[in-house]
Amino acid sequence: MSKTRVGILNVTGYAGVELARLLAAHPDVELTSVTGRSTAGQPLGQVFPHLSALGLTVAAEIGEVDLVFSALPHRESAEQILPLLERGLKVIDVSADFRLKDSALYEEWYGFRHPAPELLPKAIYGLPELNRESIKTTNLTANPGCYPTASILALAPALKAGLIDGNIIIDAKSGVSGAGRSLSLKSHYCEANEDISAYALTAHRHQPEIFQELTALDAKVQAVAFTPHLIPMKRGILATCYAPLKTAVSDTEIRGIYHQFYEQEQFVEVTPAPPHTRDVSGTNMCLIHPVIDRRSGLLIVLSAIDNLIKGAAGQAIQNMNLMLGLPEEAALPKLAQYP
Repeated sequence: MSKTRVGILNVTGYAGVELARLLAAHPDVELTSVTGRSTAGQPLGQVFPHLSALGLTVAAEIGEVDLVFSALPHRESAEQILPLLERGLKVIDVSADFRLKDSALYEEWYGFRHPAPELLPKAIYGLPELNRESIKTTNLTANPGCYPTASILALAPALKAGLIDGNIIIDAKSGVSGAGRSLSLKSHYCEANEDISAYALTAHRHQPEIFQELTALDAKVQAVAFTPHLIPMKRGILATCYAPLKTAVSDTEIRGIYHQFYEQEQFVEVTPAPPHTRDVSGTNMCLIHPVIDRRSGLLIVLSAIDNLIKGAAGQAIQNMNLMLGLPEEAALPKLAQYP
């Protein structure tokens, strides 16, 4: 049986290069086309020596493929995706351009008018643990953001069980690869090393995405306060989520709720101890640890993912597998790198 041909728009970003690396080991698809804005015409192995075995050349435009991953920046991604959808191709957008259902939010949070607002209700939010059946039948999947993936998976079981009442607080920390591969002062080694800092207070672009998906789970969610932090490591996210409870629940009961919710999931594990980011490095796993703080009456949930895998490229491949009717776990690592 012939393999499905796939392509990557913007292979030169961190998400794009991880997509290429993971797809190289996929038994049922073939990476046949990659693009790059500043490296067109160069052998991929010249740009990234560790990918030289793929034998690809970076092109200016995507070639003949059956499915496309777009790892382009927001706004530019939507513009390049639209002609591909018109050609009948399946598309997985790793940018934010199809995650939000309200087109006005793109003007407010991203500073541009969406070129195809009519597609926003049709795009499926690509969190397989919550939207698996819809992902299987769509031609357009909006791959979730890294912070939203960690936060939504952390809170979904409690919200679905109707346990949370009031405002939710999410304190999340990310490695510097979350800022992307483009040069910036904040991710410069001398600026980021030996430091930890909060950024985008009350104004991070993932906030409306998190709020949208949490209210879809429970419309009674009143507000979400989300504060991200930059820490001096290459990859990984640790999200600590706080939520007031409607009624008293024991640690045993909350663990039972979480275990039952995720017992059939291959890439989510409820852990007996708080997870570390090193426990998920290089994997498509999300490790979750819920506890009850009896003094405050708060549910506290810790969630750890690799921001470049489960938070981007790995989840995109998980979505691709569902869209193509392939085994969901194909080409996706579950065992962490160590040390």
